[in-house]
Amino acid sequence: MTPTHQDMTLDEVRAALAPILPRHAAFDGWRREAVTMAAAQCGIDAGIAVLAFPGGAMEMIDAWFESIDSRMREALLQEKLATLSIRMRITTLVETRLTLLGRDREALRRAQAVMAMPRNAAAAARLGWRAADVMWRAAGDESTDLNHYTKRLTLAGVYAATLLVFVDDESEDWAETRAFLARRIEGVMRFERAKAQWKGIGAGERLSFARFIGRLRYPAI
Repeated sequence: MTPTHQDMTLDEVRAALAPILPRHAAFDGWRREAVTMAAAQCGIDAGIAVLAFPGGAMEMIDAWFESIDSRMREALLQEKLATLSIRMRITTLVETRLTLLGRDREALRRAQAVMAMPRNAAAAARLGWRAADVMWRAAGDESTDLNHYTKRLTLAGVYAATLLVFVDDESEDWAETRAFLARRIEGVMRFERAKAQWKGIGAGERLSFARFIGRLRYPAI
């Protein structure tokens, strides 16, 4: 039985409103008005809804991105991912997130503006790290050494840069964004191949995605 709003915890209210918030943030911004409109749509008391987001805009954005994490995992079966190369797993995970964000690009643009504020830099970096961590775990990564951190830091950078292209991409099926993502990966692959030749490493040595992704820089959001 689905709990009524009187029975819901604040965490449950937050989870219920998170996927709906961007629909209203696109028009009202990441403000209290978006929370109250989303609450009305769900039949949740506005006062209770506001209490679920005491941190304001960044907490609303945090909840939305957390819902994207969950929906991404639900959309991609581990059995399907397991049949792909590591590179294709990461590409598929990023592109799945783009699909989930696709109908809310104006809300994403507004969220990026909020995250770009100096006072939100630390929180924005944390959200980028979490997204990268969720994707790497979904891809089957179990590293515990320095690679664990390098992979997540650099993938967070790739993802953030890709989103900056994505919000203004008017091409069919976001072809420009997909091409941008592919170029970022291919560019580092070329660098690694050239470095391997310079060091005299045999052409037969395998170049792993986990290795070359560490060469990508983490751009400011």
